[in-house]
Amino acid sequence: MNAAPAPKPRVLVVEDQQDIAELILVHLRHEGFEAVTAENGAAAQRELDAVLPDLVLLDWMLPGGQSGLDLMRRWRAAPRTKNIPVILLTARFDEADKIAGLNSGGDDYVTKPFSPAELMARIRALLRRRAPEQLADTVTVRGLILDAASLRVCFQGQELSVGPTEFRLLHYLLKHPDRIHSRSALLDKVWGDHVFIGERTIDVHIKRLRASLQEAGGMIETVRGAGYRLNSKQDA
Repeated sequence: MNAAPAPKPRVLVVEDQQDIAELILVHLRHEGFEAVTAENGAAAQRELDAVLPDLVLLDWMLPGGQSGLDLMRRWRAAPRTKNIPVILLTARFDEADKIAGLNSGGDDYVTKPFSPAELMARIRALLRRRAPEQLADTVTVRGLILDAASLRVCFQGQELSVGPTEFRLLHYLLKHPDRIHSRSALLDKVWGDHVFIGERTIDVHIKRLRASLQEAGGMIETVRGAGYRLNSKQDA
């Protein structure tokens, strides 16, 4: 008996400009993805409530008074949707806007106009980077427990809210404690090849990770001029 074909990764495209949405749909389906669209925040929420996608392409500026960032913040605050990978699509290209998008929970940032080939590469890279989360191992450092199988991080019996990118970053740091990791090394080891983000993005994710780990104390140290280190030794 032949095995059933693997399900196609499902991508939700939240974009109110029909020509851009159709262009993305054509390329996604050509690349073997299942793709659905939503033209505003309400429609996007209905799609998420019905079927959870593997990834969301989210336009920053949406009609109806609700921005893509507002929508993403709501998803990050909900247990069911907090780990969905999100790539922001926007005409905003200033570094401050990129940092604001990442701080709001975005995993990647694509400015318009964009190359469809580059967008497809970013989608595949982000989905590929989720693979380490599926490793069925558990890491414990200073009372902080990361369970890669269930995608949970706990400290003293309390589950901590950690985003998907920060989860991968924490997983790597916990597996390699007390070492100094440069930004470029973290990009290579956590984000992998075909990465399209700059090294300063690491600082944004470290900041978000530190905020998630407040209950566990200052585990992640900045080593000036060198990078970051996870301190496995209990504070005196």
